[in-house]
Amino acid sequence: MTDDLHSLISFPDRPSDGHKGTFGRVLIVAGSRGMSGAASLAGLGALRGGAGLVYVACPLEIQPIVAGYEPSYLTIGLPSDATGRIDGAAYNSLAAGIDAKDAVAVGPGLGNCDATQRLVRQLYSDIDGPLIADADGLNVLADDFQTGAIHEGVIRGPRILTPHPGEFSGLSGISIGDINRQRERVAREFADRHRVVVVLKGPGTIITDGARVVVNPTGNSGMATGGSGDVLTGLIAALAAQGIEPFDAARLGVYLHGLAGDIAADELSEQGLIASDLPSYLPKAWLALRKQRPSGDAGQ
Repeated sequence: MTDDLHSLISFPDRPSDGHKGTFGRVLIVAGSRGMSGAASLAGLGALRGGAGLVYVACPLEIQPIVAGYEPSYLTIGLPSDATGRIDGAAYNSLAAGIDAKDAVAVGPGLGNCDATQRLVRQLYSDIDGPLIADADGLNVLADDFQTGAIHEGVIRGPRILTPHPGEFSGLSGISIGDINRQRERVAREFADRHRVVVVLKGPGTIITDGARVVVNPTGNSGMATGGSGDVLTGLIAALAAQGIEPFDAARLGVYLHGLAGDIAADELSEQGLIASDLPSYLPKAWLALRKQRPSGDAGQ
């Protein structure tokens, strides 16, 4: 990926007569007891990515916390169990509205239990549009990928996976050491085999669909902090919901996320940067990226 990103990616259009329905509807399924922040940060990432409507679905127990964090997204309370995680009725609570969403993200702070496993697997196999899986969404799917229970023929829509090396090890069965020694190759081969877009996070994040591979140049060590990946999940979902092709949605999201982190670090320091700073700096990242574009481009 080069700095003249405008020559490589179709940006989301922003027609002057557009309305909130024009710019995509995102559903984020996230959170559990003690992990309300993951759901909230993912929701903020989607809002700052330009989505017109963002719905954050989380356990009823934490819905007031998530709703109070940011008034600009909507919240959906899902049935929860005694541990504060969603229970087995969650999918039925979501099913009626899923078709109206343009992209779905699942996993941040969700936890891993029988009910979350059923929900993640149902969403992964049933969603027709783009689905972004992160964090516990990836942990739930790890065995399925290794055993071959997931294969491209039964998946209805585009899938974007956003693992760090530990999560990718679970998905692929490759040791973390081997992953870090050959990041581009293992990510590309996995993406090609499973027909997914892989975002292998870390310094020089790898984005690949199996045919194309880019190494992201933005970002810094201040972003190595809890919650940073949740913001990225929401951001990529917002871009996919606006109609950007999944590979481009992933690499644009990663680039903007890292650029926001770089701008934030310039003002706050890498040591002082925390994940909740990133959504506040995404507008500055959009403006910086806009200046790189040739005059007259659509979507200004």
